[in-house]
Amino acid sequence: MKLTEKETEILEILEKDSRLTTETIAKMIDLSVEETETLIKRLEERRIIVDYSTTIDWKKVDGHEGVTAMIDVKVTPKRGVGFDEIAERIYRFKEVKSVYLMSGAYDLSVTIEGKTMSDIAHFVSEKLSTLDSVISTTTHFILKKYKHDGKIFDQDDRDNRIVVSP
Repeated sequence: MKLTEKETEILEILEKDSRLTTETIAKMIDLSVEETETLIKRLEERRIIVDYSTTIDWKKVDGHEGVTAMIDVKVTPKRGVGFDEIAERIYRFKEVKSVYLMSGAYDLSVTIEGKTMSDIAHFVSEKLSTLDSVISTTTHFILKKYKHDGKIFDQDDRDNRIVVSP
């Protein structure tokens, strides 16, 4: 779908900070508030803007640490639907946060969240690996998050300026 220059600008602005007001965005792209609201509404209706989300560092919140795992899944695609049908079956599980079709040794990359490693193990052994098309899985646990969706975690507030002395 071909977008106008202003629509593309709006998408780039919202991708960096979806909390900006329509008034601020309108000033940034040199349009009226009404024109900006219309463009944003059109982008939402076309499902180009799918959602507005917040990045949270859960490890800083007591009782919400949890475990995140990335699972490489090798599957047998079905005739006529390819990988889409099995991907849909997988992303419908509540634990699943994302599913991607990948190139390389594995077909799908699945990201899931659970409260414990045991929750992740239960999901893989009882839900994921029992699906007909799933041939094999490899689970990787995320030990520390440094950067996610362009946002850096645990960036300290040290003064990194060079010390200049006479």
